[in-house]
Amino acid sequence: MRRSEGVFEEEECAMLAMFGLIIVAGFMTLIMTKRATPFTSLVLVPLVVGIVAAFVTGAFKWTDIFKFAIAGISSNAELQITGVANTAVMLLFAILYFGLMLTAGLFDPVVAFILRVVKGDPLKVLVGTAVLSLAVSVDGDGSTTTLVVCSAMIPVYRKLKMKMMDLAVLIILANSIMNLLPWGGPTARIIAALKVDEGELLRRIIPGMVLAALWVVGVAVIRGLAERKRLGVVDITPEELAEVGKTTHPEDVDLGRAHKVWFNLVLTMVMMVVLIFGGELPFIPKVNAALIFAIGFALALVINYGNLVDQRRVVEKYGSSAVQVIIMVLAAGVFMGVLAGTGMSGAMGQALSDWVPDALGSHWPLVTAIASAPGTFLLSNDAFYLGVLPVLNQVGVQNGFAPMDIAIASTAGQAFHLLSPLVGFIYLLLNLTGVEMGKWQITSAKWGLGTFAAFLLCMFTVGGVPL
Repeated sequence: MRRSEGVFEEEECAMLAMFGLIIVAGFMTLIMTKRATPFTSLVLVPLVVGIVAAFVTGAFKWTDIFKFAIAGISSNAELQITGVANTAVMLLFAILYFGLMLTAGLFDPVVAFILRVVKGDPLKVLVGTAVLSLAVSVDGDGSTTTLVVCSAMIPVYRKLKMKMMDLAVLIILANSIMNLLPWGGPTARIIAALKVDEGELLRRIIPGMVLAALWVVGVAVIRGLAERKRLGVVDITPEELAEVGKTTHPEDVDLGRAHKVWFNLVLTMVMMVVLIFGGELPFIPKVNAALIFAIGFALALVINYGNLVDQRRVVEKYGSSAVQVIIMVLAAGVFMGVLAGTGMSGAMGQALSDWVPDALGSHWPLVTAIASAPGTFLLSNDAFYLGVLPVLNQVGVQNGFAPMDIAIASTAGQAFHLLSPLVGFIYLLLNLTGVEMGKWQITSAKWGLGTFAAFLLCMFTVGGVPL
C-alpha cells in the first residue's frame, strides 16, 4: 500500500475496501439486531476484522492494528490521524457544566416560558424544537447544539409525555443543514480540496439549505399533529408552571440556585460568545473548547456551591452520564483509527470512484451527489472530502464540469453524514434522549431523504449545477 501517496493497487484496493465494508456492516448489524452494545461493537469489530485483514492482505502487520486504534483516540501526525481525545475532554466538561446549570435552575425560566407559550400543545413544542435547533446550530458544532437544545427541551417533553425520538431526530436534521455553513467541517474541507471560492459556494448552496430548513419545520408540523392527536393539548395550570423547576430535579431541590440565575446566564452567554466568535472578533481570543468548558465549570461550581459536599454531589450526579458519553466517543476513535490507519477508508473511497461507470460522465454532478450519501456515512468528512472528492472532481472536469459544480453536488450527502457511527457527538445526543441508535438512524434517515431531495432540487435549479 502507498499510504503516503494515498494510492492502492487494484487488487489491494478491492481487498481493503471489502474489509472496510465488513467492519461497517458488522457494526450496523450488531447494534440493529441488538446482539451487542454500540460500545463493544465499535471496539471489537474493527479490531477483529482488522487483524484478519492483516493476515489476508499483508498490507500491514497485525500488531499495527493496536497502534492505529490508539491513534484514533490520541492522534498520530505520522499516520495523519486526528484523534478524538480533545472532543472527549470537551464533552466531559460540557456535560458537567450544563448539568450543573440544569440543577442550579438556569433553564427553569426558559422551560416555564416555553410551556406558557406552547400552552401544552405538542405541535408548538415540536415546531419550537425545530426552530431552536436550526438557530443554535449556526455555530456549526453538534455538541453545543445537543447540549443547549436538550437542556431546554427535555423537561418540556417529559412534562407533556412526548416522544424523545422526535427531539433526537429534529436536532440531527437541523444540524445536518447548518453544518454546511463555511465554518462547519464539510464546507471548509471542500474549499481546501477543490480550491473553490468560499463566497460563491455559500451563495449557491444557501437556497438548498433554506428549503431543507423549511422541510425540517414541516417534519416538526407532521410529527406535531400526530403527537397532538395522541396526547391532546395538555392544560397546564399556573401552579404546575411554578413547579416546573422543582420537578426537573426533585431529588436535588436544595441544590437549586434561583438567586444565581443572572450570574449563570451571563457566564453561559460569555462562554458561548468565546466558543463561537473566538478569533473572529476583536478582543475575543481563540480558546480551545475543552478549556472554555473547564474554566466555566470551575467558576460555576465555586460560585454556585461554596460547600464541598454540594460540589461533590453535582460532580457525582452528572459524572456517570459524562463517562457513558466519553467511552462511546473513545470507542468511535478506535473504530475510526483502524479504518484510517489500515488504509480501508482510503480504499473504500478509491473503490467508490472506480466503481462508477464512465457512461455516467455526462451526469457526473448527480453521480457525485448520490455517491456522497454513502460516502459521507461510511467515511469521515476528512476521508471523503480530502480523499475521494478530488478523484470525483477529476472525472467531472474530464467530462466538462467545473470544480464548483462538483463541490456543490458533494454537499448533498450531509443529509445523512451525522447518522454515521464516526460522528462523536451523536452518542451524547443518544445518551441524553435515551433513544436506541439503530431505531434512531432508521427514523432520521427516513426524514433525511427530504433534506437530500431539497439539496438536489435547489442545486440543479437555482444552484446552477448542470444536470
